[in-house]
Amino acid sequence: MKIRAPKQIIESILINLQPFLEKKDMTQITSHVYFDANADGCIVKATDNEIGLQIRTDMITTDHPGTFTAHGKKLLDIVRILKDDEIVLEVLDNTLYIKQKHSKFKLPTFDASAFPEFPNIDGKAQISLDSTQLIRNLKKISPAIDTNNPKFELNGALINIKNDATDLVGTDTRRLAIATIDEGNEETLSLIVPKKATMEIQKLFLDQIAIHYDETNMIITNDNYFFYTRLINGKFPDYERIIPQSTKYAVTLPVKEMMESIKMITTISQEIKLSFLPDKIVFQSHSVDNVEAKTELEMQTGIENRFDISFNSRYMLDFLSQCDKGEFTMAMNETSLPFIVQSDNFMTIIMPIVA
Repeated sequence: MKIRAPKQIIESILINLQPFLEKKDMTQITSHVYFDANADGCIVKATDNEIGLQIRTDMITTDHPGTFTAHGKKLLDIVRILKDDEIVLEVLDNTLYIKQKHSKFKLPTFDASAFPEFPNIDGKAQISLDSTQLIRNLKKISPAIDTNNPKFELNGALINIKNDATDLVGTDTRRLAIATIDEGNEETLSLIVPKKATMEIQKLFLDQIAIHYDETNMIITNDNYFFYTRLINGKFPDYERIIPQSTKYAVTLPVKEMMESIKMITTISQEIKLSFLPDKIVFQSHSVDNVEAKTELEMQTGIENRFDISFNSRYMLDFLSQCDKGEFTMAMNETSLPFIVQSDNFMTIIMPIVA
């Protein structure tokens, strides 16, 4: 088996596959990338059995068709140190030779037939969602998705397809982020996609995609990529019950000025106290002994009596960084109750810090 390609082609493919490799046990075949080359092109794939990616390319020339596996990280490390020129990959006697002019490296290969099978889309239902909207809104909620929560369902994004709209939801129990796509489906459906998968989807897909699913997997495909992830089996919290049905105060605020003021305070404290007065908003550090940061934003708030609320600045900055417009709404009830920040179809409900 022998193939060749410019360095940048092989390097780019291997970089894209790194997040899909087994990291804990390097002796497993899932720590390897799989190559299948023939006259029609080359397929390269990687999987850790929870998430997988297959890349199809015609930028690799096949001199002798065949299949092989090689350690994904070590192969990338070798390719990276080679010059920007053509690289030859050749398998002889179960050994992969990586060659470029006067340079040569060797890596052991595993039995390619033992590489895990990928799921296929045959017989699987398809989701009709605008892919651009899906990817854009996954990005909005991703910071709120928990990691390593013992309740596994909280370590993923809920895709809740309703008849009239689709909600994408993430929570880490201190905040709840919801992005709504005004596009429903004839059949309702709820899937929980692992956070790692949501991050890779954002990196890989920019154009139109096809989405298939069953009880175990979600598969996303386009002309070059075949991506799959195992779904999280669990019941996501009833997020609609957490959204306050009414609020006492609602203030329209400028995104840029709020971000600048909050970031100023975070030089001292991640926890911020916000004080709403009729003609200004006061930002100050929350409960930092003998150290204080304070700034003000002059504006008419519409709040007659002083209202104070404290929160983790990261939650607010995560929201503000995803706002599409220059203004957002902050809606509140009591100092100790969750408050809402919202911009068009994107909202986050944040638990305040109670002294």
